Amino acid sequence: MALAEPTTPPSPRGGTVETAALRLATLLTGRDRSLADSTGRDLVFESTIALQPLARTSAPGDVWAIDGGQSMVADARCLQLLVTRASRVRFRAGRCVLEEEGELRAAVLGLGEDSAARAALQLPGLRDDCAVDANLLRDRWEWHAVEQAVEEAEPGALVLVDGDLQPDWRIPSGLLARLLTLASERGVVVAGITKHSSLSRGGAPLLGQLEVEAAELFGPRAMWWAPVARTRNDVGSGLQVVAARLDPDARFAFRIDLPADVDVEPALGALSALSDDAAFPGYPYPLTVADRLAACPGWLKQEVRMQLDDHFDRAGVPPEVRERAFADRHAQMERF
Repeated sequence: MALAEPTTPPSPRGGTVETAALRLATLLTGRDRSLADSTGRDLVFESTIALQPLARTSAPGDVWAIDGGQSMVADARCLQLLVTRASRVRFRAGRCVLEEEGELRAAVLGLGEDSAARAALQLPGLRDDCAVDANLLRDRWEWHAVEQAVEEAEPGALVLVDGDLQPDWRIPSGLLARLLTLASERGVVVAGITKHSSLSRGGAPLLGQLEVEAAELFGPRAMWWAPVARTRNDVGSGLQVVAARLDPDARFAFRIDLPADVDVEPALGALSALSDDAAFPGYPYPLTVADRLAACPGWLKQEVRMQLDDHFDRAGVPPEVRERAFADRHAQMERF
């Protein structure tokens, strides 16, 4: 079914929900074909997006999946205690043989704390003046886990990463270049799968539009893929970005990043063989396991907070000092 042609309703006064809703309606049903990425990543988009059918093949014998998680344990606004971890999962011959939660790493963030936080990242080439936040902390150790997986993977393996293959902008670009070179030398394919992509066409979500167009072109249960963009460097650490629907029962298509030298269709065919889980068809099930392991649920936050209080006791920090620093005043007021 083709999208309805947008109408031009009368403009209400600005700043209302109606104004916002009408603007969203215009974007979601518009015909602007310009492609963009709202995260500002340096992508060169295809002049036209050509949808192509996708055939499922067989899964590699060795598959790794990596995901990262984080939790704010204590927040004094000017000072924060954050924990992160990067989890790894390994499937061999379709059987899960490794579930590794990853080391829980704690970091103090705040004014004057960046120098110590940068040193703890153990990342050569990191700028001395760059700020440290949750994104950088999580990304650094997640890519470390990816590198470990590539080193341990068998030739022909597939290493799956939650999200795109473009690390935080503060991480030196040489890290990704070295990683992809190592993967290529070892015959390992690294693929990034983004669950909720920022890619847009005409300001509206691109993947949703492609899902409608593919259903019209191939039918409602077809698997398909389409090239979307490349990074400006098409050799070495260059990447290609595609959209794909990986299972006939999948509700959603996903953004998938691959190294520039990878043959896309065989890689996607193998990835499709990992994406037939009944709970979430269309998304690689090894990544769902890694996502569960990496999550930092409420009980973990409470456990770390109790450890923090034990250390405060030994350091002689009075309870009232902790209360003034870390009490959640919003939560206290919203109890009534």
